Amino acid sequence: MHDSWSELLDRQRHVVSRRQALAHGLTADAVENRLRSSTWRAVHRGVYATFTGDLGRESLLWAAVLRAGSDAALSHQTAAELIGLTDMPSQVIHLTVPRDRHPEPIRGAIVHRSGRIGAATHPAQLPPRTRVEETVLDLVQASDSLDDAYGWLSRAVGRRLTTAARLRRALDDRAKIPWRADLKMILSDVGAGAHSLLELRYIRDVERAHGLPAARRQVKIVVKSRTRYLDNLYARARLAVELDGQLAHAVEQRWADMRRDNAHAVAGLTTLRYNWTDVTLRPCEVAQQVADVLRVRGAAPAVRRCSVGCPVGVALTPPRTA
Repeated sequence: MHDSWSELLDRQRHVVSRRQALAHGLTADAVENRLRSSTWRAVHRGVYATFTGDLGRESLLWAAVLRAGSDAALSHQTAAELIGLTDMPSQVIHLTVPRDRHPEPIRGAIVHRSGRIGAATHPAQLPPRTRVEETVLDLVQASDSLDDAYGWLSRAVGRRLTTAARLRRALDDRAKIPWRADLKMILSDVGAGAHSLLELRYIRDVERAHGLPAARRQVKIVVKSRTRYLDNLYARARLAVELDGQLAHAVEQRWADMRRDNAHAVAGLTTLRYNWTDVTLRPCEVAQQVADVLRVRGAAPAVRRCSVGCPVGVALTPPRTA
């Protein structure tokens, strides 16, 4: 009893349920005595911390899982926190329980219900949590917009937590999910090398919407023994399109970008650089510039307007040389 009890405490960061305590040989009176003497304290009804002092994050997560009952798992933003999909702890703890369960409200937690939580829960990781692909698709399903959904997919693959192929298989297993056709196209783009929401928006709103040729993504080049990766390369025109997701750049970063662009010029590449505002608010202007450079460099793309008033398709007049 002593060994198994010690193992349980270590595994659950010294948080236990009343049911577990009784199953390991403690009597109801012994539990009550520990609570009255403040050796233990209640975190939730029927869930106790067996130590004094502040509860750490993992102890809080264990307490929420134990309060939710058997087959419960941390999910959504909380599972994302544990697997490294987000960098900050979720403000509330997200849990998912079987669909036929109706647990009482849990302080500081949101409880979701699912008919497939058993298959969605990782078989080994503790505290219990949903698998990476299930976590990503839960967040996609809860997104308010397609852009938010874009972000979860690209972040998961960009951080090498999963692959586009695995997410595609998990998507096929979901009976109901919004934007299914769009998500499949996004996963194709992510699998081809788009690593961020900005890159996906460039593909959708600049390239694809205006009929521009598809660039090669994340292309490795070597300039003066230094390896670099280009966000987008139009190889025939020797044109690189670089994307910067930061709204504001530090002076040091601007100099780094300038040195990078100069290095591209040494390698014979023309570089166009755009930020989030350019791609999201002025995609037609960006497409026009890219099309003009492709045309000047001999690529002659068969571009199209995305809407009435779109400037794409108006030929650029090359500057005259003396």
